[in-house]
Amino acid sequence: MITADAFRGKKTAVFGLARTGISAARALLDGGAQVVAWDDAPAKRQEAAAKIGARLVLAEPASMDWREIAALVLSPGVPLHFPAPHAVVRMARDAGCEVIGDLELFFRARRAGFPDTRMVLITGTNGKSTTTALIGHLVREAGLAVQVGGNIGVSVLDLDRLNPGGVYVLEVSSYQLDLTGMTGADVAVWLNITPDHIDRHGSLSGYVAAKRRIFDGLAKNGVAVVGIDDVHGLNVCDALRAGGVKVNPVAVAHAPMTPGVYVQDGVLYDALSGEAGQVTDLRRLSRLPGAHNWQNAAAACAAARALGLSRDQIARGLESFAGLAHRMEEVGVVRGVRFINDSKATNADATARALSCYDGVYVILGGVPKEGGIDSLAPLFPRIRKAYLIGQAADAFAASLNGHTPYQHCGDLAAAVAASAKDAAQAGEAIVLLSPACASFDQFGNFEERGEAFRKLVSEYAANVMSGSAA
Repeated sequence: MITADAFRGKKTAVFGLARTGISAARALLDGGAQVVAWDDAPAKRQEAAAKIGARLVLAEPASMDWREIAALVLSPGVPLHFPAPHAVVRMARDAGCEVIGDLELFFRARRAGFPDTRMVLITGTNGKSTTTALIGHLVREAGLAVQVGGNIGVSVLDLDRLNPGGVYVLEVSSYQLDLTGMTGADVAVWLNITPDHIDRHGSLSGYVAAKRRIFDGLAKNGVAVVGIDDVHGLNVCDALRAGGVKVNPVAVAHAPMTPGVYVQDGVLYDALSGEAGQVTDLRRLSRLPGAHNWQNAAAACAAARALGLSRDQIARGLESFAGLAHRMEEVGVVRGVRFINDSKATNADATARALSCYDGVYVILGGVPKEGGIDSLAPLFPRIRKAYLIGQAADAFAASLNGHTPYQHCGDLAAAVAASAKDAAQAGEAIVLLSPACASFDQFGNFEERGEAFRKLVSEYAANVMSGSAA
């Protein structure tokens, strides 16, 4: 665990006591700070008290004297700007109190205590988690000490402190970046941008501005890895180069290119030094299917090259990568039907990437819809044999699909799995794809819970088939 001692002897406030809030409170206490904390949910307060103990003081923000507070450490999920700042944010700002997040605590601890480590940050609308895990895998396979976390898996302050030369590989969200100052990254990876989280950032430009903070305060000789297959990436690439930053561009659609890392006809090339050299044929790698995963692989390659890995090391690491749960994850094959868990697809753009990998698919859609719904998927509707609709988005998605592709209202995931499995089995070899294009919060706590429910339902269906009880 990381000790956050930037506020030693000072009173700090922590608001939001989910995973990152508990981690931040513990790190601050271990670093000698006085911590007062709160969460609007009583269950979260009880959980924090049970995990941290008597050292943690719980106090409602309205009862606190904010003039005594050196900093407010805010959970990334708490509104900072839009649609309006949370009341606790207003209290802190009115008192001139610094508002930061757990990621900023980590940056300060690293600068003060273990600056000889290296740090890779990864952001983007889609592909962050896969790219983060892939970079961590490449670094580990190359024999370097590595810690992987942040917005994926382990909270950043719960990671182990590394010795000089070790590498931190951190997924960072726009919510987290909004609460940081100078990152000090050795490698900062920008994958792609499509409209998302507009309700949190107020506009697409606000979302892009939050993402761009990943490049603030790059380390000396730091490298920016930028996907240039969308206009936002192209603009960022040009702006960084104009500012004298070294950029390793990455492309799938804009290939070939020199210098850069790109994928052409499924083959990954490294042309960072000028002459292009083949790294590996990505079409052979079943754990990285589709053009979106090729972009992830190219970005990971560019980041790994910035860390000093060779093409051969990268090729071997790509080939041994096992993939991530809930991201195009095959969870079973029953009666010739492949079941693919893509629960992480929480917006239409992510679902488009999944649909582009398959043809004639039985797809489960729905949940809490994002702005625009699934209208942008219209060019891919011919790839859908039938859609199975769940959650709050069902009626809106039915209106979008009507007249284009068959669909069925299922209500919940269990009914959707049962109906899609039956239809797919009758068709012979087929694919059932959970790629909801929605957030999960109407029926599940998060996309992981939704994906695990899908996995369990598929397992139960397979058992019923084996026993002869399935239709």
